[in-house]
Amino acid sequence: MSRSKKQPLRKCVVTQEMLPKKQLIRVVRNKEGEVFVDETGKKNGRGAYLTKDLEVIEKAEKQQLLNRHLNAQVDTSIYDELKSKIKAEKA
Repeated sequence: MSRSKKQPLRKCVVTQEMLPKKQLIRVVRNKEGEVFVDETGKKNGRGAYLTKDLEVIEKAEKQQLLNRHLNAQVDTSIYDELKSKIKAEKA
């Protein structure tokens, strides 16, 4: 009998849902304090996961949730980048 590989689950910081890693986007703050979108999901640093949904991204931006989770000032360009990636995936 072959065992299926376990799907890694992560929690969205907005919805608090446990979802497979592939359904989420990771935002990272590295040791230098830079905040960026991690496309590979493997870069070093403090990470926060967001569901791939425009409403979730807008809610995170409005409530400044990434600032709180990453202990850093998240620039609006990060939110714009997240929104454009989601729009590109849906298209």
